[in-house]
Amino acid sequence: MSSRAHDAMLWQAVGDKVRCDLCAHRCTLGLGAWGVCNVRRNVGGQLKTFSYDNIVALNADPIEKKPLFHFLPGTTSLSLATAGCNFRCSFCQNWQISQLPRDDNPHSPRPGQAISPGEIVDLALARGCRSISYTYTEPTIFFELAYDTARLARRAGLRNCFVSNGFMTSRAIETIAPYLDAINVDLKAFRDETYRKVFSGRLAPVLLAMGELQRAGVWLEVTTLVVPGMNDSQAELRDIAEFIATELGPAVPWHVSRFHGDYKMAESCSTPVETLDLARRLGAEAGLKYIYCGNAPGQAGEQTRCPGCDEVLIDRLGFAVKSINLRDGKCPECDLAIEGVWQ
Repeated sequence: MSSRAHDAMLWQAVGDKVRCDLCAHRCTLGLGAWGVCNVRRNVGGQLKTFSYDNIVALNADPIEKKPLFHFLPGTTSLSLATAGCNFRCSFCQNWQISQLPRDDNPHSPRPGQAISPGEIVDLALARGCRSISYTYTEPTIFFELAYDTARLARRAGLRNCFVSNGFMTSRAIETIAPYLDAINVDLKAFRDETYRKVFSGRLAPVLLAMGELQRAGVWLEVTTLVVPGMNDSQAELRDIAEFIATELGPAVPWHVSRFHGDYKMAESCSTPVETLDLARRLGAEAGLKYIYCGNAPGQAGEQTRCPGCDEVLIDRLGFAVKSINLRDGKCPECDLAIEGVWQ
């Protein structure tokens, strides 16, 4: 365990306090106070992070697990996380690490292993990974580690990916975008009330961030975990689909994922497959080209099909890619260019 403080990025002094400009909470902290994430703290009038050298997960995953389906398919990504999060989702599937500083003791030493950015890059190369993914928990809260690693990774010819709740500031996006190649943003609902009550966040900053990331040239995919009774109404699913299609573009892949009970909602029912089918239909009606079902291996909605001729371009089963049938990023049957990052 370590509790060493590391200089934080993206903050400013506000009188005798400090304000963090990293995530959209924009916490203003007096001396000794911790941010909502419980990994950033005002220490002697300076903002410090306690997550820089506390890696709690480090694995080589299929890029499809992020999920990123239109970004270097069939490759592996070295995936890492530190403990902590700026949201408090009661159904978090990685709650053992995302909520650890809060559920254990917010002032206790952070668990994890100190691995330098250079060592992370070397490990990714040694394992034959094409990219590094900052994932499992919220990468915004270990921004400094991600930023330093991403810069080194880019020099080594590796790509960088975030898997994020999207609750970040414009300043954070401007800082990381030159080194960030892809992001999957979890659009958890389309009602601000749900964001406030269930996640302790807000909807508007997430919607704003997705547009800014896209305009910065970061490849964007969107995931919605469909939770029974929370965000699974036909009206809300349609609203999400129409927002993606009209505001972000019809080529942005939308992953509708099946919910399984976990954490404080462990006894809740799983999402019916029929609800995922409904979401796929609503997405198609909104004009989305690529709609995928997640957490339901073997069900419809795992393949990438050509929006022009319906040819199967990428065949998947769960996180496994069975075949890739693209020719220079185009459909081999009708020569239609397929949006994504293929090389």
